[in-house]
Amino acid sequence: MRVLYILSDIIFIFIYYIFGYRKSVVSANLRNSFPEKSESEIEEIMKEFFRHLSDLIVESLKNFTISREEAIQRMEIEGLDDIQESYNQGRNIILAGGHMNNWELFAIALPCYISHKAVAIYSPLKNKFFDNKMKETRGKYGLEMIPMKQAGILMGKETSIPTATVFAIDQSPSNPYKCYWMQFLHQETAVFLGTERYAKKYDLEVFFGKITKKKRGYYKTSFKKICSDANTFAPGKITETITLELESNIKSQPAYWLWSHKRWKRKKPADYEFQGV
Repeated sequence: MRVLYILSDIIFIFIYYIFGYRKSVVSANLRNSFPEKSESEIEEIMKEFFRHLSDLIVESLKNFTISREEAIQRMEIEGLDDIQESYNQGRNIILAGGHMNNWELFAIALPCYISHKAVAIYSPLKNKFFDNKMKETRGKYGLEMIPMKQAGILMGKETSIPTATVFAIDQSPSNPYKCYWMQFLHQETAVFLGTERYAKKYDLEVFFGKITKKKRGYYKTSFKKICSDANTFAPGKITETITLELESNIKSQPAYWLWSHKRWKRKKPADYEFQGV
């Protein structure tokens, strides 16, 4: 890792100072999300983000060969008592979270910590080679990758071992009508309803995973139960709750979210009406 972090320092110089990779996107996202911060504060967060992004690149290389022991050492996971209780009761659960800190390492380490069968919903990459490599790396210690189009089949399927399905909740919905619009980081934001929809349809408990950075190369995920009976929540409430949990996670360590993503590229249609879940 020491050698890789030397490489990371070099990468940072290239993507920040020489190529300026998506600096305009990152800068706009930060200014809109933190209107109370000064220009110097925004610049400092942006610079730290690119340092972190450079670390993620080399840490992803390490993920190809990382041992089970080192994955556990570098990704601590806590708040597992309620998750274990769900397993003891034979209940399937959803683990919601965002692209915070090293989410790839979280995916690798998760099966080492829980009794549930760990599953992740994802959008397959167009390049088959990289798609297979991603599934191979994330699944090296037990995580099963399921394409988004097959999520409903998975949820409705009876399994001998209860499942814990990971949902990334901070991607941008392609259809601005089939989503939930809410204030997120001071901006009108479209949010996927998948977590809430599946939780209500298949009686799944929902947990939120907050990922924080302890120091360079070391992270911690803390789980918090959001609901046991999703159908007791008003339409949109679960979606709003987990999104605000993510907002709190981002605000606690603002440099470590994926700011280079064009999260707010779609605007709320004037004729939008929430149709429920």
